[in-house]
Amino acid sequence: MAIEKWKITECVDCPLCGMNCADFLFWHKVYSKKTKQGNMKTKTGELSISSPAFRNEGDIPAKYTCDGEEISPPLKIGSFPEGTAFLALIMDDPDAPKGTFDHWLAWNIEPVSTIAENSNIGISGRNSAGKTGYHGPCPPSGSHRYYFRIYALSHRLEIAAGAGRRELEQAMAPFIISKGTLMGRYQRS
Repeated sequence: MAIEKWKITECVDCPLCGMNCADFLFWHKVYSKKTKQGNMKTKTGELSISSPAFRNEGDIPAKYTCDGEEISPPLKIGSFPEGTAFLALIMDDPDAPKGTFDHWLAWNIEPVSTIAENSNIGISGRNSAGKTGYHGPCPPSGSHRYYFRIYALSHRLEIAAGAGRRELEQAMAPFIISKGTLMGRYQRS
């Protein structure tokens, strides 16, 4: 969404959720900002994210859940667009009984192609369990989907450790230049 003094100048998908601007203009208040060089932010190709531990839409091994060691899985990131200064990561479960449950929030991650399992990366935010760091899948019933959302950012985020998802999304919205998603599933035995 490009907005100049709250006047819509063009309509594009929201960089946070991918929904059309007509649906989420008021909610996200997404706008374009000029960078320090004076150029408008531009979106490029999709950032890639995968894991050697499970395939996209496949089952997450128990090792990375509350039924195992509950350590973060290894991640591979690629297709960094020009201008990537930092990464941000959100892992969530949209199938949680009380609404989306945030499992992992991290930002100001150096743009690396590999994040090792059980890594402490960047600055950690507060997950829905009220803690910082990774909180493994632990669905109360049935199979749940877990989305690992990676964002390429053009600038460092100036928010404090322990911030929640809403604060993270608001801070990174003007600086997202690309994003990618990996989805895994988990069902307790």
